Amino acid sequence: MRKILIFGKSGSGKSTLATELCISEELAHLDLDELAWLPTNPPERGPLDESFVKIQEFTAQHDAWVIEGCYTDLLELVSAAATEIIFLKLPIKLCIENARNRAWEPHKYESKEVQDANLDMLLEWIAQYDQREGVLSLDSHQSLYNQFSGKKTVYSSNDRDG
Repeated sequence: MRKILIFGKSGSGKSTLATELCISEELAHLDLDELAWLPTNPPERGPLDESFVKIQEFTAQHDAWVIEGCYTDLLELVSAAATEIIFLKLPIKLCIENARNRAWEPHKYESKEVQDANLDMLLEWIAQYDQREGVLSLDSHQSLYNQFSGKKTVYSSNDRDG
């Protein structure tokens, strides 16, 4: 049974790849965006232990799954259960293009207009990825990739040609 973690910067195609895998291989899907944040304005990260409980519930309910997100602290909590990881390491320019072309994400935003109102903030966030520190950074993602001992793949384009 495949148990896959997909991670990378915003706009790298994590949700797209996860959806494709879930459809083609009948895997359950967990988007970490749905449990990482509290419903506050401005958004705040939820407690790590509460997110971990939700992740444990998800993995206990499904034999085969894809978990995707950019939160290394959450991914590390479940990495021992994963059979493989996929690091979407696309160039920032391509991630910005993907973000500009992103379809409405109704599970995250009440309307396409609300989503688009956050676009400038998202583009700035993407542009800072290589210099950022902490669990949402390139360094953190690279460390997770380096430490994983199972099957691992890096993709550097939308075509997933490596």
